[in-house]
Amino acid sequence: MNETAHTLGASGTFWELIERRAALTPDRPVLIQDDRTLTFGELRSRCERVAAGLWGMGVRPGSVVAWQLPTRIETVLLSFALTRIGAVQSPVIPFYRDREAGFALRESKAGFFAVPGAWRGFDHTAMAHRLAAEAEHPPLVFEAYESLPDGDPSVLPPPPADGTAVRWIYWTSGTTSDPKGVLHTDRSLIAGGSCLAHALRLSADDVGSVAFPFAHVGGPDYAVMLLLYGFPAVLFEHFAMPDALEGYRRHGVTVAGGSTAFYSMFLTEQRKAPDRMLIPTLRLLAGGGAPKPPEIYHSVVREMGIQLTHGYGMTEVPMITMGAPDDTTEHLAETEGRPPEGMEIRITDEDGKPLPYGTDGEVRLRGEAVCKGYLNPEASAAAFDADGFLITGDVGHVEASGHLVLTGRLKDIIIRKGENISAKEIEDLLHRHPGVGDVAVIGLPDPERGERVCAVVEQPAGAAPLTLPEITGYLRAEGLSVHKLPEQLEVVAALPRNEALRKILKYRLRERFSTPGPPGVRGHLMGPSGD
Repeated sequence: MNETAHTLGASGTFWELIERRAALTPDRPVLIQDDRTLTFGELRSRCERVAAGLWGMGVRPGSVVAWQLPTRIETVLLSFALTRIGAVQSPVIPFYRDREAGFALRESKAGFFAVPGAWRGFDHTAMAHRLAAEAEHPPLVFEAYESLPDGDPSVLPPPPADGTAVRWIYWTSGTTSDPKGVLHTDRSLIAGGSCLAHALRLSADDVGSVAFPFAHVGGPDYAVMLLLYGFPAVLFEHFAMPDALEGYRRHGVTVAGGSTAFYSMFLTEQRKAPDRMLIPTLRLLAGGGAPKPPEIYHSVVREMGIQLTHGYGMTEVPMITMGAPDDTTEHLAETEGRPPEGMEIRITDEDGKPLPYGTDGEVRLRGEAVCKGYLNPEASAAAFDADGFLITGDVGHVEASGHLVLTGRLKDIIIRKGENISAKEIEDLLHRHPGVGDVAVIGLPDPERGERVCAVVEQPAGAAPLTLPEITGYLRAEGLSVHKLPEQLEVVAALPRNEALRKILKYRLRERFSTPGPPGVRGHLMGPSGD
């Protein structure tokens, strides 16, 4: 890590990080979107004006502000303005609808809710007012898309000085049907972002890119990298290939990625013109959040002529391990990389006893980048062991070199394009369908999405045969977000169960349907969330 980044990395709060970078390189660009560019100095001054505008609306230190906004310069400004005040912010992924957004508002007890208005054919403002009308304490709804609150910064109190206070609530889905509110501090997010930047060997000469929702926990992670190393990032409000290529080429992006789905999309475009570099300035694809098949790594290196580094993270711990550009080919293709200094990985047996190198067990984590727990106190108590390690539910082993290999998950979640999807939430909804006797929702390996959602259904006697469009239409009518819709349907005579409690054996279903077979009743729904 260079000296400037090391000094900035000692910051206790996000706002301190912003002020220090603005003082060091005020005229260097930080955010680029289409024809607009914002410098580090402008970032600081505009955030203060937005913070003053929010103050005028009643936002105070500790106020809970939920925001559901696309990846735009205005979104970053709003988020950082909230850090200037010391508010608690609860980002909500833009494609969430009434079920998830309503749950986040209720559980966080948000007093304010920022939305983009009508965006990509959906009226977020109407939804926000709908949800507010149902709330015991309705939040103040306001739009924050092309314009933001504005005011005189002289009204603001001093910025917060405590970087260990909980000021971020991110939402994840685990083995239960409802999301969990993950509690982060400025320090935990700064720790994750600084470790990520150091692992990738980034410098002030790089040009990054944010093609994923800034409302994802990766948003502040990436922002920390920009502030530490003083390089800009190109923002993509809606990422779609091949349209996005013009932005990458025009602004000279050197580092791109996001997750396995992004790698596959870049590869698809490269294969259309194999004799020329897809993006001449690009030198590195990097990401995480979803399984990465080794063949994806080898294809990127071979066909695109650039490096690919993949890592392991989760909403609770944004940066756990990361492949480094100087790792061996085997390590980059077959492992999740190594943890940074300060991140402890413990592999344990089912009783929590540490296991030796090379032995599969449950992955447990301890370090500054680990969250402070969950909004639900019971979930928090169950999430950490007696030594303060976060119990991830993931299974893997650590090699003698320190590289982590993940081999499975205990938690029943599906990771599609970097987003966690609860199988139980989908199952609970499908159980109410008259054509479903019993159902198991599983994740199957997918080279483009990491995993795809597959519903395996056991129908009651005499029921009309189910089709994939029928169940996806039903789930959409029930309010399920489109990115969670099953992409494959399998109808079976009987679901496999154990002999003791008659629990469904999902691992048998994964084994059976991971291998392509005769079409039968299976089908694929292409494009429910913009694929």
